[in-house]
Amino acid sequence: MKIEYRVNKAVSEKQFVDLLDNTSLAERRPVGNSKYIAGMLKNSNLIISAWVEEELIGIARAMTDFYYCCYISDLAVHEKAQDSGVGKELLQLTTQQINKDCKLILLSVPQTEDFYPHMGFEVHDRAWVLSSAKQLRN
Repeated sequence: MKIEYRVNKAVSEKQFVDLLDNTSLAERRPVGNSKYIAGMLKNSNLIISAWVEEELIGIARAMTDFYYCCYISDLAVHEKAQDSGVGKELLQLTTQQINKDCKLILLSVPQTEDFYPHMGFEVHDRAWVLSSAKQLRN
């Protein structure tokens, strides 16, 4: 299969949800809420995608300032393309778009905890998550 990688190519809501449905991320993303999916795609300022013809088979969706930090909100590879180097290539192409000293930050699903150390990521024990803005206490 010939894979083409693209930087900031438009990804439709359907293509994104179809990809997520074929990964372990679907259960952790609002795949049934088109408003949220549309907002996630529209407001990402760096999207690296992997395609076989017009089928989206991988995505690295990020928010970044390009110099200090790059938060990878989604790194997803279709189950049929896993273990083929797509995830690694998406990360490498992401690093080519940012300053060489820019930090990559992400949260991992349990199924991929072994992948990230292999790629050079270090576990960070001081990450904090507020699941919803409405949970912020005054």
